[in-house]
Amino acid sequence: MDRASEMLIFVRCVEDGSFSAAARALDMTPSAISKQIRRLEDRLGARLFNRTTRRISLTEAGRDFYDRCARIMHEIEEAEEAVSSLQDQVRGTLRVTGTAAFARGEVLPRINRFLSQHPELNMEFELTDRRVDLVDEGIDVAIMLQEQVNDPSLVARKLAVNRRIIVASPEYLRAHGEPRTPEELLDHNCLVLYNVSRFNDWEFEFDDGSPRVIHVNGNFRANTASALYEAALAGVGLARLSTWLVAPRIRDGSLVQLLPGYTQESSAYYVLFPQGRHLSRKVRAFVDFLVDEFTPLPPWEREDQELVKGVRQPVT
Repeated sequence: MDRASEMLIFVRCVEDGSFSAAARALDMTPSAISKQIRRLEDRLGARLFNRTTRRISLTEAGRDFYDRCARIMHEIEEAEEAVSSLQDQVRGTLRVTGTAAFARGEVLPRINRFLSQHPELNMEFELTDRRVDLVDEGIDVAIMLQEQVNDPSLVARKLAVNRRIIVASPEYLRAHGEPRTPEELLDHNCLVLYNVSRFNDWEFEFDDGSPRVIHVNGNFRANTASALYEAALAGVGLARLSTWLVAPRIRDGSLVQLLPGYTQESSAYYVLFPQGRHLSRKVRAFVDFLVDEFTPLPPWEREDQELVKGVRQPVT
């Protein structure tokens, strides 16, 4: 038995007045209590109790040891109460990481409402498209794409399907023409990510249900979807991007949707956090907030049903 447990048994014996009363409080047998006290006395090399058949009393060494042990036990109780209290409140610092474009466009605009609900909470937010180790990096919550999730030890709650469509600027299409089939994409300058290779495998499902994957390439590579978005707006090439990101630019004519019958729906955004029986209130509150915001139907789909259905405007 460890020293803290021995000290706890000793203090209970003193405060309850007998070995049998301490045994009842600690769900042990009186003989087990007596055995632990003898081991403690042997280790200390001092008698702690004067024993009679009817009662126990502290020796001088026992009184001194009790005073010190009682203070330690009190501090342990205070520490446990402080942690339990923290668990019951949304306070402290919440460390969050999120895939750059989605976090910037859809999560951060909603953060003020969450923080206003929890004035004692501070938040640290990192925008990144790299793979993150939540445990090693001390991160509480991650908001990531399905392609970025490969840790089975994490709890993952799905926020929304990430529907992607192919877009290009009118300037690019006037200069290079418009692909009419997925195979014609190989003749075009496609914008790709260099840090998530799966992103560049453009999946298509034909009318007969057969799948086809085309690995696209081009002369512009970047590490974030935001960069591909800006490059597509600038007329550099074609990009497959999320509907929530490109919808406003399709509405104002800055981008044109291509191959509208081939919306990719195999990806999704997740909120992830480490497993554990005692999930902190700050993590639980933020996860619940995100789920309320993005499920069952994310806000961009409520606003842009025509994109989900594959409806597009003609090139002018």
